[in-house]
Amino acid sequence: MSTEAIKRIDHLARALKAPRIQEAAARLADQARDAGWTHEEYLAAVLDREVAAREASGSELRIRAAGFPARKTIEDYVFDHQPALRRDAILHLAGGGFLSEAENVVLLGPPGTGKTLAIALGIRAAYLGHRVLFATATEWVTRLQGAHAAGRLNAELAKLRRYGLIVVDEVGYIPFEQDAANLFFQLVSSRYEHSSLILTSNLPFARWGDVFGDQVVAAMIDRIVHHAEVVTLKGSSYRLRNTEIETLPSVRAENTSD
Repeated sequence: MSTEAIKRIDHLARALKAPRIQEAAARLADQARDAGWTHEEYLAAVLDREVAAREASGSELRIRAAGFPARKTIEDYVFDHQPALRRDAILHLAGGGFLSEAENVVLLGPPGTGKTLAIALGIRAAYLGHRVLFATATEWVTRLQGAHAAGRLNAELAKLRRYGLIVVDEVGYIPFEQDAANLFFQLVSSRYEHSSLILTSNLPFARWGDVFGDQVVAAMIDRIVHHAEVVTLKGSSYRLRNTEIETLPSVRAENTSD
């Protein structure tokens, strides 16, 4: 390209706040000439590089804002550690269709088996353009309690509905008082058929009454599973996969008491 053309592209790229266009235009110019691209093909290729770079940058911002405790992807997930898990079903979830349909995903299994998959699906959602938030069930309740005390619970729930996906980790690890259980129920209800949840729990649904109490548990489970993919995970903690410990003490105790 001529010096004048390069200067003109640089000026226009800055005006459009798309500085990567200049680099892509210069990098692709020789390739376009050698391959005999049309003007339209060259322009499309340059703009494609800019859009791809913007999407990658936006995804990174969404991942950082989500509050994930670690960075795990579907590509990193070791399916061999869960031989009964249907790989095709998980890859289908990774496609993000459940998000556009405001459906939920529930991962049930022993401690250490669901978090990695929940994070991976959450990161995938961020790459697909969805805003995501990750926290434990206790942290979500604490957040809602603060909003309720400040008289802005409805505003907080409305704000959270603008997130395409909320991940609720460790449901069932700590039982809730009735007021806390009611707040959690309101979180679930506010997202019902509007936006998606991913929940991980070490307890089967039959034991959720121990956590939330009988007053809300049936209605809450009904709203969660009405449009949901429920995935049962088995085996030992993913964190213990390279040790000789087969499962965590709390899980062994629960299993032996049956």
